[in-house]
Amino acid sequence: MSEKIRVLVTALGGTSHGQQILKALRHGELDYHIVGSDMTSRSSGRAISDEFVTLPPAGAPDYLESLERVIEAHGIQAVFHGCEQEMTVFSQNRERLEKNGVFFPVNPPRVLDICQNKARTNALLMEKGFEPPRYVSITSVDDTEQVDFLPAVLKPSSGGGGSAHVYIAQDQRELEFLAEYLLGFCPEVLAQEYMGTAEEEYTVGVLFGRDGELLNSIGVRRLVEGAISTRFRVPNRTGRADLGPQLTISSGISQGEVGKWPEVTQVCESIASVLGAEAPVNVQCRVVDGAVKVFEINPRFSGTTSLRAMAGYNEPEVLIRREVLGEEVTPGFSYREGTILRSLVEHWIAD
Repeated sequence: MSEKIRVLVTALGGTSHGQQILKALRHGELDYHIVGSDMTSRSSGRAISDEFVTLPPAGAPDYLESLERVIEAHGIQAVFHGCEQEMTVFSQNRERLEKNGVFFPVNPPRVLDICQNKARTNALLMEKGFEPPRYVSITSVDDTEQVDFLPAVLKPSSGGGGSAHVYIAQDQRELEFLAEYLLGFCPEVLAQEYMGTAEEEYTVGVLFGRDGELLNSIGVRRLVEGAISTRFRVPNRTGRADLGPQLTISSGISQGEVGKWPEVTQVCESIASVLGAEAPVNVQCRVVDGAVKVFEINPRFSGTTSLRAMAGYNEPEVLIRREVLGEEVTPGFSYREGTILRSLVEHWIAD
């Protein structure tokens, strides 16, 4: 193409999925002019954007107007959200935002309503016969009496991200303590059965077009070791050898073996299709005795988006080709398989 495709990627601070999208575009074959944004100029995203702008928080009264001004001023053709707050705003205002032909890859509110509440997610999975780990919704410490499975993973039912505020209770005392702690800042806590081992944990991306057509899926069998990919690890005191010597929660920074993993990805495709997705969906699961046990669904691009792009599974570019350029994308397109490891990268940001 003679002209660059002009893309806006938001929320480029920290280890956001916005940075993953931007890195994936840099791995692409098309020529892009990427405008990055964040709430502050002290953002590492400045170092990897062609231009950088600041936007107010997604909840600010002037957010949409500010966003629209940036889109118009820079001739933006596609906007990728880099945080869940902006994802929600984009989804709720998609018709307004896309009225001038700008593409916003985001799932509809009905999908977000389910996936952004972990209790609703588990209820849907059970209703549709996918057999997730057992769970109990906790709104008071007294509700812990209903938990008849240990160890249990406790986490806020809504919000979170990057495995924030996720803990393991191995006995009733820990269960009550952690429930009381989490209820101190969130109204509902999900207690979910801890199952399997970290060696059989997967993060699976399922890609849909704007029209809801299933385009492809990819899996990363997580390598959960070292500080970068481990949220925390505790000795297993339950006496259950099937859970391994240690109980582990992975971090939001995944690495590992990238591949098709059909026994896992096909189940995740079915789940995402039941949701009615119209954009990327990321499914977190473990395989236990041959069964896929889904414990979380994120209705967005993943923290492994750039890893997938390195394998030739470039979700942002596929969607730009299909939805912006009008190119034909063959469902089930091929990509490479292999192992990808991560490390920290530093950027000099001049004031």
